[in-house]
Amino acid sequence: MTATGPKPHAKLEKWIWILIYGGLFLLILGIAAGRSDAVLGWSVALPGAALAAAGVVLIYVRSRLEP
Repeated sequence: MTATGPKPHAKLEKWIWILIYGGLFLLILGIAAGRSDAVLGWSVALPGAALAAAGVVLIYVRSRLEP
């Protein structure tokens, strides 16, 4: 039986999912807030979309890293 160490990219994977889920949450929150105040909605939704996009880019970066 061999002991396996931590996954080499575990920290990166954690941040990928935090960015994706957090960004999508902010995007949906911004859409909901946009019904009563358009400026507030856009100011919450756009950073949320950017965070989710950053998470998707990190998925590509992770796929290009050595195992």
